[in-house]
Amino acid sequence: MSTARNFQFKSVNYTGLGQGPRVIIMGATHGNEICGTEAIKRVMAELDSGALRIAAGSVTFVPVVNPLAYAKNERNGDRNLNRNLFPKDDPQDFEDQVANWLCPLLAQHDVLLDLHSFNAAHGEPFVMVGPVDNDGELEPFRHAEKERALARRLGVRRFVTGWMAAYGGGVQRRMRGNAAELETVLRYGVGTTEYMRTTGGYALTLECGQHLDPKAPEVAYRAIVNTLAHLQLIEAPDPEPVPFDEMEALHMVAVYDKLDAGDGFSRAWASFDPVIEGEQIGTRADGTPVLAEFSGRILFPDAKAGANSEWYYLTRPNPEFGRG
Repeated sequence: MSTARNFQFKSVNYTGLGQGPRVIIMGATHGNEICGTEAIKRVMAELDSGALRIAAGSVTFVPVVNPLAYAKNERNGDRNLNRNLFPKDDPQDFEDQVANWLCPLLAQHDVLLDLHSFNAAHGEPFVMVGPVDNDGELEPFRHAEKERALARRLGVRRFVTGWMAAYGGGVQRRMRGNAAELETVLRYGVGTTEYMRTTGGYALTLECGQHLDPKAPEVAYRAIVNTLAHLQLIEAPDPEPVPFDEMEALHMVAVYDKLDAGDGFSRAWASFDPVIEGEQIGTRADGTPVLAEFSGRILFPDAKAGANSEWYYLTRPNPEFGRG
């Protein structure tokens, strides 16, 4: 077990004189995703110099959420922090230690922007958005209008919804009736944004580009400034939302698991590659072809996934996104 004694957690708060929302902006939830860290440091330098000023509300910056993973320059410390993110009475790994510090901090805020990057060699930035307003058991929510308005002002044109529903559907298929075990495994799908929504707030995950893309920190920086402007924390015009006719909105429909270490993809898939119904995506270890159940785009293909873990997702267009 890794211990916390060699690391410390850092958050920096700026509070204005006027009334406004409490915003938290985070980088390096995964340690090798540093574009958010770089952008946060840039904005903090501007606030410290007076080039920017928080006029209302407050913003808390967490430049490095997971210092162990950051020190290793790897995605995880002991495990993926962005799964099963809850406070733990008996922390078992370093990410449990992070959660015991981070979750109470999130609960003190109204809005979260979590800045990430992705591993694929190519692809444009995109934002992960939560569910529509609902009273369901899986992910009840009541701030969809505000969340989606902010998403459209981050400076990207691609939007993805449906994470928890797709993940939960996969879990339910696998668990088949064991209610206690089902609840435990569903909790594994909760990361920073999902936890934030459980506290009554709203939240976005912005994937700013490929890990080493020199443009990714600029995407993150623009998203931070646009967030501060849109929520009126700084005295600046509200950024124009991306027009509907320039948006690409996708809904995650289903997750497919790697059942055996010998399962393999038919080619090197990248997120948002189009697939056609019936197209071969991969082959199971026993030779059975894995075919696309419908036409859409593939998301988060993981050729290095272990057996009995998430392998890839399929999405469909979501033409209703942002239209109320």
